Amino acid sequence: MSNVVKSNDSIHVCPWWVAYTFDNWLRRLVDPAEKALGRWVRPGMRVLDFGCGLGHYSIGAAKLVGDGGEVVAVDLQEKMLEIALKRAGKAGVAGIISSHQCSAENIGYPGKVDFVIAGNVIHETPDQRVVLREVYNLLVPGGGFFFTEPRNHVRADIFERELKTAQDIGFLVEQLPVSFMARRAYLRKPDNH
Repeated sequence: MSNVVKSNDSIHVCPWWVAYTFDNWLRRLVDPAEKALGRWVRPGMRVLDFGCGLGHYSIGAAKLVGDGGEVVAVDLQEKMLEIALKRAGKAGVAGIISSHQCSAENIGYPGKVDFVIAGNVIHETPDQRVVLREVYNLLVPGGGFFFTEPRNHVRADIFERELKTAQDIGFLVEQLPVSFMARRAYLRKPDNH
């Protein structure tokens, strides 16, 4: 779903190569995925990385879940998925990551997962309520959701509205400190849902 912009009922997808401007060695240095996710992602978990782009969070999650876990890299663009899987091979976690190509309207993944990552993608979806509801339904009871939006692109009030929508759906929300690059939150599906 990365880089989708909807206007006048048409969908514009930014070229895959634009992702290199924000998913590069500097990002891995400033925002290491294992550090960002390490508080919640554990060995053996099943994780879905929605809008995986070139694989920053997918690879970090794969290192955390290990051989007994699974990471599903999800993106709208086939080229993004190809690059993410190639990078996973170079990082030594190719056997842990599988790919799923979503549509512009929904994630469309048929399984259940313990944890979802949405890095810089919710603001680009055509209907945020629909995609947040789908994330909620993908999670097992008690499942976690790491949600980030780019600071330079998503204002604080917009991020707050996204979190309010997630709360209305049923997520428990814990806002995290703003990082150099992103506004962040950890959301959790209640244990009894």
